[in-house]
Amino acid sequence: MVTIRLQHSGAKKKPFFHLVVTGSSSPRDGRFIERLGYLNPVARGQDVRMKVDLERVDAWLAHGAKPSERARSLIEKARKGEAAETTSV
Repeated sequence: MVTIRLQHSGAKKKPFFHLVVTGSSSPRDGRFIERLGYLNPVARGQDVRMKVDLERVDAWLAHGAKPSERARSLIEKARKGEAAETTSV
């Protein structure tokens, strides 16, 4: 089964996560099929906190990929953020 989940990277006290599509039996930081975005929880100033390619997420979900709980919440936040950007323009 294919899963959409977070892959940890970054240094100690400086976390950084990639949103990836991977096989459910792969280790957390192991092989992945495709990167869909990232989360930078310690972003400051002009740094981008989160970026998600929603078109690719929708394509993988249509093919049966199951998002983890945290990935699902990030995708929902990205959708709300996208909606806010389109209404404010």
